[in-house]
Formats: sequence, C-alpha cells, structure tokens
Amino acid sequence: MLMNLLRVLLERKLIVGLLVVFILGIGFYSIGKLDQELLPPVTMDGGIIYMESGSLTSSEVEERLTLIAEQSIEGVEGIDSYTSTSSEGLAVIQYFTDEGMGKEASLDVESTLQSITSDLPVTELTVQQFSTDQPYEFFMDISEGSINEMTTFANNVLKPRLEALPEVREVAFTGLQEKEWELVFDEDKLAEHELTVDQAIKSIQEVNLDLSLGELSDEEGQPSLRWEQSFQSIDDLMETRMGSVQIEDIAEVTEITSEIQAETWKNGDAGFIFTEIGRTDGFTQIDMANAVRSEVALINEENLVSGFSLNEIVNQADYVQDAIDGVTQSVLFGGIIAIIVLFLFLRNPRATIIVGLSIPLSLLLTFSTMWIIGYSLNMLSMIALGLGIGMMVDASIVIMESIYRKKENGFVGKEAVMTGVKEVASPVIASMLTTIVVFLPIGLFGGEMGAFIIVLSLVVVITLVSSLLISFTVIPTFSENFLKLRKNSTRVSDGPITQTYGKILQWVSEKKRRSIYVISLFLVILASSLFLTAKVPVTLMPDIFNRYTELTVDLETGLSAEEREDIADAIHFQLEDLQDVDSYIVMDNIDNFYVLVNLTKDNEITVSQDKVVSKVISSIRELEDETPISNVLSMMDTGGQQSIQMEVVGEDFEELQLLAEDVQNDLKTVEGVTNVVTSFKNSQETKRIVLDEDQLKNDGISKMTVLEKLTLSETVDPIAEIPSNNETSDYIPVFIKADESPKTIDNLLDVTVTSREGEKTLSEYVSFTSLDTPNKIERIDGKRVIQVTASIENRDLGSVNSELQELISNRKDLPGYEVQLSGDLETQQEAMNDLIFIFIISLFLVYVVMAIQFNSLKHPLIIMSIIPFTATGVILGLLVTQRELSVISAMGLLMLIGIILNNAILLVDRTNQLRREGLPIREAMVQAGKNRLRPIFMTTMTTVGGMLPLAILGGASAGYQAPLATVVISGLLFATTITLLLIPSIYFLVEREKQTIIQEARVEKIEKSS
Repeated sequence: MLMNLLRVLLERKLIVGLLVVFILGIGFYSIGKLDQELLPPVTMDGGIIYMESGSLTSSEVEERLTLIAEQSIEGVEGIDSYTSTSSEGLAVIQYFTDEGMGKEASLDVESTLQSITSDLPVTELTVQQFSTDQPYEFFMDISEGSINEMTTFANNVLKPRLEALPEVREVAFTGLQEKEWELVFDEDKLAEHELTVDQAIKSIQEVNLDLSLGELSDEEGQPSLRWEQSFQSIDDLMETRMGSVQIEDIAEVTEITSEIQAETWKNGDAGFIFTEIGRTDGFTQIDMANAVRSEVALINEENLVSGFSLNEIVNQADYVQDAIDGVTQSVLFGGIIAIIVLFLFLRNPRATIIVGLSIPLSLLLTFSTMWIIGYSLNMLSMIALGLGIGMMVDASIVIMESIYRKKENGFVGKEAVMTGVKEVASPVIASMLTTIVVFLPIGLFGGEMGAFIIVLSLVVVITLVSSLLISFTVIPTFSENFLKLRKNSTRVSDGPITQTYGKILQWVSEKKRRSIYVISLFLVILASSLFLTAKVPVTLMPDIFNRYTELTVDLETGLSAEEREDIADAIHFQLEDLQDVDSYIVMDNIDNFYVLVNLTKDNEITVSQDKVVSKVISSIRELEDETPISNVLSMMDTGGQQSIQMEVVGEDFEELQLLAEDVQNDLKTVEGVTNVVTSFKNSQETKRIVLDEDQLKNDGISKMTVLEKLTLSETVDPIAEIPSNNETSDYIPVFIKADESPKTIDNLLDVTVTSREGEKTLSEYVSFTSLDTPNKIERIDGKRVIQVTASIENRDLGSVNSELQELISNRKDLPGYEVQLSGDLETQQEAMNDLIFIFIISLFLVYVVMAIQFNSLKHPLIIMSIIPFTATGVILGLLVTQRELSVISAMGLLMLIGIILNNAILLVDRTNQLRREGLPIREAMVQAGKNRLRPIFMTTMTTVGGMLPLAILGGASAGYQAPLATVVISGLLFATTITLLLIPSIYFLVEREKQTIIQEARVEKIEKSS
C-alpha cells in the first residue's frame, strides 16, 4: 500500500507541491498563534487550605479548626491524603487527591469548608489548587520618596490604571502607609454609666449594617428594598447611642498609622512599596508584561511619577523570552550543524538541500499540530524540538542514502526511487515505531512531574511523526529528478573506512571464539562502568537559571518590630558585598521574611547562578547562631522545601520531641547534610487562668465580671470600617485599644474589681499556671508529626538518599512511632520507581513491534541486547560533565532506547534481506555492515550535531536541556560504536548455532533413514 501511494505521488508531483505549500502556510500561521510561557500551565492533584483565626494559640487552632476541617475534607470524594500545620492564628492544610481529581476535589473541599466556617472561629478561608501558574509574575517597586505620596500614587494611580488592563488580574502592594482609627474607652466613664466594652462593640456592630430586605412584589418592576445604615464617617460611629449615652461620651478616637503593616527593605533601606502584578487567565506572561510596560510608560509621560521612582524588579516574561530564545538558538544551530554533517557525508549539494528541507517542513508541521492540540511554546516543548531536530532527519537520511546508492549502482528515475525506498521502508517504519512506542507508557508517570514529562514526550512524538510523513513524501518526490550524482560518482568500490570495517567483521565472524571475545569485552566494560553509578550526581528536578532567586527566612515567634528590623539589617550586611548580587528586597511577613535577590545579568555575570544562590543562602544561615532566624529555604527549589525532609510520626509530644532530636543528631553525622532543624524547635509559654470560685461566690462576683477585667480591652480584628477621605485607601479600619492595658502578670493581678465589701484586686480571685505549647502542630492523615528538615551542600540528592535509607532501616523505635522520608527524597524515590516501571513497559512494547516486524522472537532480542551497554556511555557522559541525572534528563534514557535500536534494526534487516537473496550468513552480515555503515554514521552524527547546542549553550533553560542532551549524545555515541561490533557478533553467534543444530538434525535424519 505504501509503495502504491508513493507511485501515485511520483506520477502526480503536484500533490506533494500543494502539500508543501499547505505546510508552509499553516506552519507560519500557527507560529504566530502559539502562546509563549516559561512552563506549560499544569494543574496538579492537590491543593492548600488557609484558615485564619485571629489570636488563637496553636493548640486551640488544632482543636477548634484543624481537627474539624480534617474530618470534613476526609469525606470529600477523591481526597487521598492530607497534612496540616496549626500555628498561632492560622491552620494550613495541604491535601492530595487521586490522579485527575485535583480540580473537582478542590471545588468540593472549598464548598464543604464554606458550609462549616460559620460555626468556627474563622476570619478568612482560602482554598487553592496546586498549579504551575504563580499568583504574581511581575514585580516593581515605588521608592526614593515620601511614603505618603508613594502610597497615594499606588492606590489612586498605579493600581486602578494597571487593573483596568485586560491582561492584569490584580495589583498588590506591601509597605503602604496604612491608617487606622484607634478607639480608646474610658474605664471610669464606662463604670459611671454601668456599661462594658463588649456592650459598646455590640451596639456599634448592630447599627453598622447594609442589608437587602427583599422585593416589593406588588410594585411595578418589583424593586428591592434595602437597609443602608453603614457608617459613612467616624462621626457616625461616635454618635452611636446606647440608651442615653453616645460612644463619644465614653471613648476617644484618633487616626494613627497602622503598627501592623508589613515592613519592606530594598538593599537595606526601608520606606519603599513592593508591587506585585498578577496575570489574567488566557493571557501569557509576555502579553501582560507588554501591556504593563506600555501603561507605565504612559504614566511617566503624564508626569504622574514625581518626587519618587517607579522601577521594575523582576519580570517573569523576560525569563520566558530568554528561555525560549535560548532554546530557539540551540534548535537553529542544531539544524545548521545537522545540514553541515549531511554535506560532509554526501558531498552533494542537491542531496543536502533535499534532506535539509525535511527540517523546516517537519518543524512547521510540528508547530501546526501543537497549535491544533492547544500546546504552547515553552521551555519543555522547545527542548523537545531541540532533541527532535537531529532525529527528524534520520528517516530522510536513510531513504535519501538508499536512493542515492541505487543511482550510484546504475538505477535511474522512478526505478531508483521505488527500489531505494522499498529496500529501507520496512526498517525505517520499524525504527520510528520503536522510538514512538517508547513514549506511550509516559502517561503512567504520576504526579506533577508526569504532566511535565508528558508534554515533553508528546512533542517529541509529534516531531518524529511529522518527519516520517515528510521523509516518505517530499524526499522521494524531489529525489527523482532534482537529485543528481556527482561526476564520476558511479559506485565501483567502497571507501577505505567501509573496507576496514568490512575486514573487521570478517575477522570477528571467522571463528566463533572471536565473537565471544568481543561480547565478553563489552560485558567487562559494562560491569566496570556500573561501579561508577554512585558517583553520578542525582537530583529530582533541575534548576531554571533566570538570574534571580526567592528565599523564605523563618523567624522565631514573638519578635518585636525593632528585633525584626535588626534581622533585616543583619541580612543586608551579609548580602551587600556578595559577588554577582545586584539588588535584594526583604519583606517582613511577621513570622518570616520573604527575600528576593536579583543577580547580575549579561556581561556583568562572573559567577554561575547555582554558586551565587548557594552563597546567598549560606551567608544568611550564618546568622542563625546570633539572631532569632530558625531556617532559610529556597522558594525556587521544589516550592520552598528543603532537600531532606523526615517525618517523626506519633501522638505524644514529649516522645515525639525525643525521637526528633535523636533523628536530628543522626542527620548531623551524614556528610554534606547541613542546617538540620526540627519543626518543634520553638514553643510558646501560655498562662492558664485558674479561678478561686469559692471566693468569687462569697464576694458576689461573677465569672463574666472577672473575664471583662482580664480582657486586655483590645481587638485583633476591626470592629468596623469607615470610608476613607485621605486617598490612601478605600476604607480605614477601627480597632479597640486599651487605655492602660496591663502588660505583666503583676499588672493583671493589681486590676481592681468591685465586690460586696468594696474594691478588691484580682489577685484574690485569680492565679496562673504555665503551659508550653508548640508554635506549630503538624499532622499527617490525622496523626501528629514533627518534621526534621535539612539541606544538602556539595553532594547530590541521590547519594545522600542511599545513606538515609540505611539510617532509617537501622532504627528501632517504639510501637506507634515511626520515622519516614518525605519531601524531595520521597518524591525522588517515587519518580525513579515510576521511571523503572515505564522503562520495563517501553522495552516490552519495543520488543512487540520488532517481533511483528521481523516475524521472529530471537531477532528482536539480538537487537535489544545493545540497550544495557548504552548505560556505560550515559554514566561516562554525566560523570565527565558533572551534570545531574534528574527526572527530565532520565527522559533521555527512554529516547535512547528508540534511537540506538534504529541502527541495529538497519543492520539486522539488511542482513536478513541479503540472506533471503541467497547469501550465506557470514557474507550477508559483512555486506549488510558495509551497506549500512554510511547511513548509521550519518544518522548518528546528525542527531549528535543537532543536540550539541543544547548540551553546550547556556541560558535560563540550560539546567533542563544540557543534562538531557548530554545523556542522549554520550549514550548514542557509545552505543553506535558498540552496535557496529556487538550486534554482528551476537547475530553471527546465534545464527551459526542455529545453523549447526539444523545441520546436525539433518545428518541424524539421514543416518536414521539409511
């Protein structure tokens, strides 16, 4: 059928011409339609819940929020597991769902929690599904001016102007000058009117209402009826009445600058506003960046930026463009190198042009398919194109070389094309199928990394299928008339390299033991290389080199604003003189610092990003002994988690703490493990109130009276919001502040209360007991857990993992308590197990395809015998370059299965063809090797040449592309060398044994018949 279709195309070349025009048209159109982004938008199977709860302690949060929320989400369909952290005023729950259930389960979780929050002390609920999309991707700062003027500009100019853009979803600020109303009640006046603060608050909230009262159904148009009596000014609040008394009679109000606003520092200087800009769904980072920059330019032209400056800090779009430009450059260079290799081998400009056409046509067809299925131009898809650039000419090279050789042997016109294509059609299709089926099991790869790998592998498959279509249509059609032989190029003899290779095959196949020698030699090389495996660097996911980094600096709780400012100054002192650090921002989130560090770019780069980031982290960690810094984490390394995470699971906190300290000490003995801390490192003292109920009863004092006296007369949450008239914000919150709030236990005990016998102090009725509660209480699937975390320096994740596995296996803990790996180490294990499983399935599918192709069970085994030896080349390549084996670079191993088998298939298929034509085994094998040597070299060198720029060029995506290309290049070069000797040796050995057995059977049969 294929040959009949080819005959039609050769007779009606107009069909191919129109096909080429169609591919060119739709290809260039689709390039303009493809979105550009750093990574493909991937939603993951899980999410995170934030439940804010005012000033509850960690124990109260666990009991009154976390446990109830866990029980609620446990019944949601699709929830697989969950972890939680209870800290002062906040419950954080991470949940993980069954595969493919992330979106549906997240909606159900949010709905379930919203239905119960009215009965819980929750001030704010947030549910977010995990995704590669970041909430904010464009960062700016407003600095070098009056904080009041900058705040006014931010709220009244920048925010409304940018949020009016369709590309912008939200603009958020940190460091604004925020105002609040402070309401202070006079205790004497309250007592005079026999009122309490709680009664005053209740009266204020009862009248401050906007309500819909329903519809007037019998009126025309059925108008709605509304009650709108919310406060429009602070005077409205102060005129609120409680009987004959107004609030202004018993309290004073003052407008002040908020004390709880987050502080920010830029290069050690305070007083600037950090601006974060989020993108609207449906627009790319580049769309948003262009829109924001245009609007900012208009704002500057209108002279609205005066007395201060507005600057860009980090823009994700720049890194998107850099990454895509870098990979595009690699693809272009790879294509040029592949074409140069073709010309050096063929030394025929026309042949080079014909094969060279397959590269742009295959790429354009790939772009068209990507556009149709909704893929984008991102770092992964571009790397896939870079990997495919070398392979996409493999089929074209084999077909072209076969047609070229037929013309050298005297065939002309359609006969040369038909004969040449027919000779190689079967192995070309089989080779391409083996490469494609390798990627079919990728869908079994679980987790978020599976989503990334599927994108990469599918683009590779699209590229290969596109190139196969071009090779069987465009190449033969153009080769009939356009392909001309060089003068005096009629083939009379093989070249010196081919002749030498033929002599080597003759020597190997002359005696059985020589084939055994060759096989044994390669087995020794393979076994020796396996001892080097432990020295290959291993990681989970590679870094993105975008010349900036984000850190989280965890702080001990209970620090004053002055103490946090001292820490910020210390961080500035550590970073100000670091090499290749351009600028940095420290943002105070109360219990931690967010640190954004910009590195030098372009010609100013003197140190690689990974080394600078490592130095930044270690410099801040040096402060842990002298400042209340508890931990330093990179937010750009697996979401801000440390490389090593171990969980100590149980119920009793004291026993858990002892076990955690034991694990902590064990980790400190492992080489390369640093910054070992536990999540139970800090606890907070809580004073529990004990009442003397008998004395209260005797003096006629109620518990509520004592409670009112003990209450610090302050509110954490605002009791009302008043519309602003100062242009710095829309509303100003109103907080209750104490007139003279007691600050110590003695102050509290000295507070007076009226009894039957007159004024007495609370010390006669109240005492206190101390209780230490952890700052954080963590749970996994309902069980309490203490996390032991650590970082890795100067070692890779894989080598440390093996030591930790041994450490855990040697532990003997109490029943009901266990120590287990989590974080990167657990994920790495799961990922590698998935890869091994996928590798096995891929091998089986490859075997099935070749078994059908050769109609043999043993020939596929002969061809696949090359696979284990490929590992030697991969190990040596990664070891020499010191590049890491990650989930992404491990994809190169799967690609190698298909690529290296192509050469072996060409050899074995040609040998079988010659044997069917009547040649003996030895002559057929030698002749097949000489026939296929040139196309094998050509496909190998074009693939290597096409991927070489990915391996050596830098850029934002170098961490992803370079190790992957290194795996393919080193494995392919080594495998090709081995294929040319190992496959003939095994083939000769197996077939010779088979022939011997057949001959012995024939002799035995003749002897019996005689």
